[in-house]
Amino acid sequence: MADTASMTELEKMRHSLAHVVAQAVLKLWPDTQITIGPPIDYGCYYDFRFSKPISDADFGAIEKEMRKIINQAQTFEVDELSIKDAIAYWKKEKQPFKVELIQDLEKAGEKKVTHYRNVMKGETTFTDLCRGGHTESTKDIAADGFKIMTLAGAYWRGDEKREQLTRLYVAAFPSKEELKAYLEMLEEAKRRDHRKLGKELDLFTFSELVGPGLPLWTPRGTLLRNLLDEFVWELRKARGYERVTIPHVTKKDLYETSGHWQKFSEDLFKIKTRDDHELAMKPMNCPHHTQIYSSQQRSYKNLPQRYAETTMVYRDEQTGELHGLSRVRSITQDDAHVFCRESQVKEEFLRIWDIIDIFYKATGFGELQVRLSLHDPNAFEKYMGTPALWKQAEDAIRSIAKERNIDFIEQTGEAAFYGPKVDFVAKDSIGREWQVATIQLDINMPERFDLYCINEKNEQERIVMIHAAIMGSLERFLSIFIEHHAGVFPLWVAPTQVAVVPVAGAHEEYAESVAVALKEIGIRASFMDSTESLGKRIREGEKQKIPYVLVMGDKEKEEKSVTVRNIKTKKQVAIPLKEFLQTVQDDVKSRALELSIG
Repeated sequence: MADTASMTELEKMRHSLAHVVAQAVLKLWPDTQITIGPPIDYGCYYDFRFSKPISDADFGAIEKEMRKIINQAQTFEVDELSIKDAIAYWKKEKQPFKVELIQDLEKAGEKKVTHYRNVMKGETTFTDLCRGGHTESTKDIAADGFKIMTLAGAYWRGDEKREQLTRLYVAAFPSKEELKAYLEMLEEAKRRDHRKLGKELDLFTFSELVGPGLPLWTPRGTLLRNLLDEFVWELRKARGYERVTIPHVTKKDLYETSGHWQKFSEDLFKIKTRDDHELAMKPMNCPHHTQIYSSQQRSYKNLPQRYAETTMVYRDEQTGELHGLSRVRSITQDDAHVFCRESQVKEEFLRIWDIIDIFYKATGFGELQVRLSLHDPNAFEKYMGTPALWKQAEDAIRSIAKERNIDFIEQTGEAAFYGPKVDFVAKDSIGREWQVATIQLDINMPERFDLYCINEKNEQERIVMIHAAIMGSLERFLSIFIEHHAGVFPLWVAPTQVAVVPVAGAHEEYAESVAVALKEIGIRASFMDSTESLGKRIREGEKQKIPYVLVMGDKEKEEKSVTVRNIKTKKQVAIPLKEFLQTVQDDVKSRALELSIG
């Protein structure tokens, strides 16, 4: 079933296609039990319980039947039924999952439900339990704009103790051309897959002995992480942040006070001590940082207090939801928290905003989209605090966004449970959007931990707390970063920046002197001796995605020059060694995105 309140025309088309998928499956396998079929970002899916397994070899038959239904221009018509009549209908149809859904609606207080029927020439061809959100007829679905992509296992209601279902994923677009563009993007995404590139470039690995969702970083991968994190720290340090360090475990009491235990207890890794105390591996850092702030009385003259720390947190994600670096159990956060007065919020937000803009331009993402994530007033039980506090906080971030003079959208229901936030969205090189950095205004944690400063009147004044993550999860950011650049990183952050390749043994002495000169100015260079053929060594440099490969033969040795091969353009140019050294040094220092030579 789908919520029709804010469905776009594209979502309605995809939702309608989900009904067509179910109708086609029932035509081919009449004893199939059907469940739900919502629209998703690129199409739709539908979950089934088949009496016998199907495979991708069946996709062609299903698609053929779907096109037949679409070309029949069947209309979507709605009936409103009482709960009793709806249950009777689905029991007669031998569809127990639909019966369960209706019984749950009855428990929630619903008196009636709606059925949507596909109708052709006055005859009903298919019926589904549904809130609606459809096209007028199946003819509004592009018959050449969809493709069944995959089938996967899924548990009913997401509960691994319930029935296992088969989920059919379908890509769906308004035209054949848009479908083709999407499929081409998927092929490019496979080529850029960070799991594949991470292995090829020796950046990270996973071990069955260590466990799923727990990445192990190689020297090259650790260097990449550190270079990015050090840049974030450089930007923070310049804006008055100080580093702090906290333990990786805590008493249960800390998270009970913060509210995290009540909200996220199932996601925590819990530890029992020998004397039967219950501890947790920290899933976030903010409650710990409040204790540093409250460890001494603070005057208004001491504010803001700006704490920064890059540290791991741990969350008990379900094994089936883990995916490379995108979803892990050990998460490295470049976390920062600012404790300040309300009058200081704007300035602190703008400082963080500057850091985000500078960092994402230097890492190749350019301008970011901005979303204000607000609470859902119709589900206030999900949040801490009072409506008055939330209005105050949301008005504050809205005012800051307007002052920044940028375009932004507001998203109701996307706030953190303790406060509204500004989310930043990056678009990668193949058009995918990723939520990256975030700034969150927290009016609730200071209340729960009784955080205050002594103001000018010598009175206790409640402070506010700002959460700031630039990369957020380093693991997730690196999955995006690796795929965005397809492993060909900007020079300043490439684990190996220059490969030094002598043509033959007679040129090795000069080549070694070039490698030494590069290392003396801080350039990460690798020396490839002449034991392999020249062509093989150049190909190896390209395979490792090293930005510059320097080739040196008789001419270069005599002229004290280098022939530079650019990884991106594949062009080769000969320039004096001194000029090359100065150029790469300048480009690294300025964190240039493009290679200046070749």
